[in-house]
Amino acid sequence: MASLLNSVPSIKLVSNFNNPLRSSLISSSPLSLSLSRIRLVVRATETEKEAKTQVPDKASAVGGSSINQILGIKGAKQETDKWKIRVQLTKPVTWPPLIWGVVCGAAASGNFHWTPEDVAKSIVCMLMSGPFLTGYTQTINDWYDREIDAINEPYRPIPSGAISAQEVITQIWVLLLGGLGLAGFLDVWAGHDFPVVFYLALGGSLLSYIYSAPPLKLKQNGWIGNFALGASYISLPWWAGQALFGTLTPDIIVLTLLYSIAGLGIAIVNDFKSIEGDRAMGLQSLPVAFGSEAAKWICVGAIDITQISVAGYLLGAGKPYYAFALLGLIAPQVFFQFKYFLKDPVKYDVKYQASAQPFLILGLLVTALATSSH
Repeated sequence: MASLLNSVPSIKLVSNFNNPLRSSLISSSPLSLSLSRIRLVVRATETEKEAKTQVPDKASAVGGSSINQILGIKGAKQETDKWKIRVQLTKPVTWPPLIWGVVCGAAASGNFHWTPEDVAKSIVCMLMSGPFLTGYTQTINDWYDREIDAINEPYRPIPSGAISAQEVITQIWVLLLGGLGLAGFLDVWAGHDFPVVFYLALGGSLLSYIYSAPPLKLKQNGWIGNFALGASYISLPWWAGQALFGTLTPDIIVLTLLYSIAGLGIAIVNDFKSIEGDRAMGLQSLPVAFGSEAAKWICVGAIDITQISVAGYLLGAGKPYYAFALLGLIAPQVFFQFKYFLKDPVKYDVKYQASAQPFLILGLLVTALATSSH
């Protein structure tokens, strides 16, 4: 275990922050991250294209929901308790797809058994994928989105000054190092000769960093950024679960990357509420690049065509019952797309996701069971 953890690249932290948005966040220092020969620098510098628009007088979440606050979604009650704010930054509402991805990977391995040890391993893998590494991803994304959030949602914890810069930076590091530590522990527990879970966690963490942070900031490009997000939510936890209990094979890697195109569509759903800020900050999300009407159809097309293609693959692989089960789960998703999302993607985004996404993640499990070696 010690030798494995010693293989983690050296990480150096210097913390500085310069945020013109709130006087309570005036002190400043860059967050530096040295990885071997590569130097990745997380800096709270001014964006190349700083928004000239005045922050609109948008209603803060006065009288908002405590449940929404703890889940990290819009309509949240403004909170002063630091621990509740910390949880809000990790957006627990985004954890279930990652946790479910681990379940799918374990099922696809064909080697998961309902023994206390296997259940315990899966729970630790879920903690790594959900609260720790997804929490890290969401916190670092909010950190780099603070100028955009000051336009779209000025009452969010960071732009409102409800949590200090140093507290945010500390949270980022605790969640990142905690997640990587759990990944290394799982490799030792599983008896891996090669620490595959650790490297999957490290690769996913780097992907999260370049998704949010300049200079690459993948989210500036709607296609690349949303696919990276989709792969993080569908492929990576599946790979971790399957590698933990079995062998990660090339055909599964290709299949899950294909499924990640549906994840791209899911990621587009969240772009509609940020059009104003994205446009002001020069981010080319698909609703900004193509307009809301075209982006709506790109979104549902990516979700539906991907799943239909996977059903076709399962049918061709001699798994007709699984293929028809997956097609049956696509039908309610299409229904809710017309009922909610295509009518008004901003007004009904939460209703749409709550209604349709359970069927999508059930389809993931159907696919995992179909590919199981048993």
